[in-house]
Amino acid sequence: MRLNILAMALAASALTGRRAQEARNMGECGASLGMSGYTGDANEGFAFRHPGVHADIFGRYNFNSRWSGRLQAGVNTISGNTADMDNALPGGAAYKFTATVADVALRGEFNFFPYGMGETYKRLRRWPPYVGLGVGVVMSSVDSRSYASLTLPIAAGVRYKPSERLNLGLELTMNKTLSDNLDGRDLADPYGIKSSLLKNTDMYWALGVSVSYEFGERCETCHRID
Repeated sequence: MRLNILAMALAASALTGRRAQEARNMGECGASLGMSGYTGDANEGFAFRHPGVHADIFGRYNFNSRWSGRLQAGVNTISGNTADMDNALPGGAAYKFTATVADVALRGEFNFFPYGMGETYKRLRRWPPYVGLGVGVVMSSVDSRSYASLTLPIAAGVRYKPSERLNLGLELTMNKTLSDNLDGRDLADPYGIKSSLLKNTDMYWALGVSVSYEFGERCETCHRID
């Protein structure tokens, strides 16, 4: 009887230890802060010529060490001035604007290397570069008016894991809007060129540093022996 009890205790201890070693964090939440930029009818060159402020909060679900999904909500300030451009507008017109842009987006992300700590059999790395692609909704407030559009966020960045649950990141995101109203009514079509879904539309950019904390756990079984 004592041998049976001891064997059961050892088995339970081993199982518990194995599950603890296999536990990995599935979800995370965090925030990003940095600068924003704009390209459109009032700035056709360097996106951060008139830098603004970028901030967002996000939640990420890690399906595995390479793939994740991200839901975020953010705000950016953007501005532009046609006097800074080499091109002249019809009639010598000049415009400048300042706008506040708020967005919500959902995107998928792919790590070029398996991301994480430990689990040497998975060849996990603490610093993988990644890319992201998604869809969102953006609203621009400029000249006491509001304009809404769909947006296609395209991101590239690198993550770093200083500890098991903490993540740091550096990311550049280009948000391609499907309208030409991001910079206001006066700059909706200054050249008289009719816009389409992807042609003659505005873009806004974000360069940010992020920090996030992982929570929750998942358990995986591995039969490989290092």
